[in-house]
Amino acid sequence: MMDKFVLVYPMFAMVLITVIVLAKLFRSRVRAVRDGEIPALYFKTYQGEIEPDSTAKLSRHFKNIFEAPTLFYIVCLAAMLTGLTSVVFLSLAWCYVATRAIHAFIHIGRNRIYRRISVYFLSWIFLLTMWVYLTVSVAMTTV
Repeated sequence: MMDKFVLVYPMFAMVLITVIVLAKLFRSRVRAVRDGEIPALYFKTYQGEIEPDSTAKLSRHFKNIFEAPTLFYIVCLAAMLTGLTSVVFLSLAWCYVATRAIHAFIHIGRNRIYRRISVYFLSWIFLLTMWVYLTVSVAMTTV
């Protein structure tokens, strides 16, 4: 049995991915305003203009980081609370983070849709497996 807080590390890695995307988003918005692609006032209400592709793609990805990964944070916290910190669970957590990092790289980069969807789907498999593992483990200890 490992330290019950070992899942903090993959959770922190997911936070770092979020911060990196946020920094890239901020830089792209500053660049878009500086290059005259969009007026700065657009970002006050996000209305009245069409957001350039360079910022829209990053904006969408940033929003995406607060969708499925929320379930990742919850399952990790639940695992820590129940003491479920096996090598298998930790490996699944790191696999989830790795696929989310690859997904971010693809989405922010060339955005090849079929690769992106495949990696995104794989991340969901890891996440669902984590939830099933947690649920079965809890069920086995309460029987």
